[in-house]
Amino acid sequence: MSNKQKLKRTSKSLKKTKPISIGFVSLGCPKNLVDLQVMGAELHETGFDIGVDVEVADVILVNTCAFIEEAREEAIASILAACELKQTGTCQAVIVTGCLSQRYREKIFKACPEVDAVLGLDDLEHIPAIVQQAIDAHDGNPIISVSTPTPTQLYTSKIPSLILTGGPFAYLKIAEGCQHACAFCAIPGIRGGLRSRTIDEVVEEAQAILAEGIREINLIAQDSTSYGNDLKNNTTLAELLRKLDALEGDFWIRILYGYPGMLTDELLDVIASSKHICHYLDIPIQHSHPDILRAMLRADTLESIPTIASTLRKKIPGIVLRTTCLVGFPGETTEHFNHLLAFISKETFDHLGAFTFSPEEGTPAYDLSDDPDDIIAEKRRHILMTRQAELVRKRLKKCVGTRTRVLLETPVEEEDVETTGEVIWEGRTSGQAPDDIDGVSYVRNVPETAQPGDFIKAEIVGFEEYDLICEYRAD
Repeated sequence: MSNKQKLKRTSKSLKKTKPISIGFVSLGCPKNLVDLQVMGAELHETGFDIGVDVEVADVILVNTCAFIEEAREEAIASILAACELKQTGTCQAVIVTGCLSQRYREKIFKACPEVDAVLGLDDLEHIPAIVQQAIDAHDGNPIISVSTPTPTQLYTSKIPSLILTGGPFAYLKIAEGCQHACAFCAIPGIRGGLRSRTIDEVVEEAQAILAEGIREINLIAQDSTSYGNDLKNNTTLAELLRKLDALEGDFWIRILYGYPGMLTDELLDVIASSKHICHYLDIPIQHSHPDILRAMLRADTLESIPTIASTLRKKIPGIVLRTTCLVGFPGETTEHFNHLLAFISKETFDHLGAFTFSPEEGTPAYDLSDDPDDIIAEKRRHILMTRQAELVRKRLKKCVGTRTRVLLETPVEEEDVETTGEVIWEGRTSGQAPDDIDGVSYVRNVPETAQPGDFIKAEIVGFEEYDLICEYRAD
């Protein structure tokens, strides 16, 4: 009997068993979280009890990231912690999913022999059967369900409204895989080529999400701006945004993970004229120096990078820009780094993250040997982030006294709340992405009737590092 036949036969019998509780550990980016929501829907529909605390769960599902070495180390540590609960808690099985299981399944079992099963990115719908097999297995042999070396599937959740963010916002994956081949990035090898969902499918899911009271939809993909390029029917991100912007209600749409060379005039015009789309773009530039961009195989961004921030601000006044930079890439000299430092000082980004080069197996940059040592790379990252912090302070000082709209997420009690009775709300402006990516907004004097998901008006009265301090304003 084939593996798939076994999985199908097991799936048919699952509803006859008593509910098994599943605890989730979600690592990595929001794209990974969406995969977990897909698996959560499969498990829930089959009768499992999902979202249970891992300390008391029958099965622990660790959904992993493998983007860089730091992410892999975090994943292994989380897997080992889950395996320890097999010895000390109620856990009967540990299942590993996500990018690490897709790419390093053999290494997982070598490093963590207590793992019961690994699941590949093309096999998410098999998670109920895998869980049952892991619970029933007594021979100690691990279960491997990684059916394809390079994923080709594109999933839609059986329960679009199953949101695991814990707040009034959701992530909506519009495409999977990537059409670029950046020299440092292993994602195309792990996730496969670009695969876009249809506009009708995305809009239908957005409607289901909004119907549950979600007030912010974050569109995600490996490169959201490439959406539709593989469909060959003139589907574009601009066309999708028009459809989403036409939906009724009071909500935000945010675009995450764009590519500098894919920002068309049509796309920018749609963002500028929309009523729901946040004037916010996340466009990782990675570097500014032409030599390094060519070495990164990102030469197609050479034309757009030099004036990218100022150009976007001219087209969309008030737009908030986030970017990411990679330092320590092989061949990066002090001159190259100083070029990047001068560039971010001149163009300026509202939010900027930086990471150091990590050699990834299977990428063109893996065998390059002329990369700066770890100490130099980390020093450059620190210098870059210190400069960015200075730029942010200057920007935020100018924001003090202005008014903005805030999406409330959760009340946060002050230490002296018993004496003052004051409750501060944590929320975000349209210029702050979820999950503390860009900092948050703390709002005082919010009406007692306020609820998570409410939009309110507030005045910015101060800031602490990257967070805004606000006061509620009724008008």
